[in-house]
Amino acid sequence: MLTRILFLALFGLVSARTIIPPTIHPLSQKMIDYINLINTTWKAGKNFEGVSMKYIKGLMGVHPDNDRYKLPEIHHNYLGKIPTSFDSRQQWPNCPSIGEIRDQGSCGSCWAFGAVEAMSDRYCVASGGKVKVEVSAEDLLSCCWTCGMGCNGGFPGAAWSYWVHEGIVSGGLYGSNVGCQPYLIRPCEHHINGSRPPCDESQNTPKCVSMCEKGYNSTYSADKHYGKSSYSVSSSINQIQTEIMKNGPVEGSFTVYSDFINYKSGVYQHHTSEVLGMHAIRILGWGVENDTPYWLVANSWNTDWGDKGYFKILRGKDECGIESQISAGLPKI
Repeated sequence: MLTRILFLALFGLVSARTIIPPTIHPLSQKMIDYINLINTTWKAGKNFEGVSMKYIKGLMGVHPDNDRYKLPEIHHNYLGKIPTSFDSRQQWPNCPSIGEIRDQGSCGSCWAFGAVEAMSDRYCVASGGKVKVEVSAEDLLSCCWTCGMGCNGGFPGAAWSYWVHEGIVSGGLYGSNVGCQPYLIRPCEHHINGSRPPCDESQNTPKCVSMCEKGYNSTYSADKHYGKSSYSVSSSINQIQTEIMKNGPVEGSFTVYSDFINYKSGVYQHHTSEVLGMHAIRILGWGVENDTPYWLVANSWNTDWGDKGYFKILRGKDECGIESQISAGLPKI
């Protein structure tokens, strides 16, 4: 079978939508080999080592009913000229948060991470680089009762609404001592054998604590950072691009198919039919690679995963629903 695929791939005869048989285990070398032998737009490699599929599914923290909690859409009347490529890291080089890859650890907190990452970026963008803050995933994850179920999943739109009405304190990565409430769930070795501790598949949501860590020079209430507005962006490609160019990276969510966990490079499009769950991420730009249009996306599985923590996904076809679930908002400066 693989010999036949290799022959077809060499002559470009395999459809870009070849569906890999469901009998091939997602974490197997056979799955990686299969992806790399078909004539697709991306390359696979081993990202996860020593973890179960239950653990991986637990990282997909967007609630299945997310559609019911979408914020009202905004519409940009003047679209202007859309460039062929755009990278927020290059557009706003004085905003360090845009180039940061976070790690959600053994918790389905992607809905919170995608939100606070984009919020952090937008403070810097809106202030012309004067306000540089890392908004706390810990505070949002543990204290937003209306956002869902913490480590067991949540609603991105509700996170942005909470930011406007309740505010979120500052807080950086685990052990960073940055901000009022740094993340309390430690990074774990869910990718390769290394120095991090093994992953715990039963991580509980941290308790909501209305105080800053010891030694921080502000109170919890005084450290709150607020949004001025929160909204959804329509699935129009030009609307999403205009939103990013005007205001900075956005939070998106998409359906994760089982081959995605092996992504290493190129422009991802799914070739398996097994769904692992819904995942939230941060979209920071777009471009074209080998004639294939893509979105540039930052994941929250640390820099060991994928392309140093990033991935590209097919643009313009609502691949995995990536263009149908865009949440954003404007900061109160």
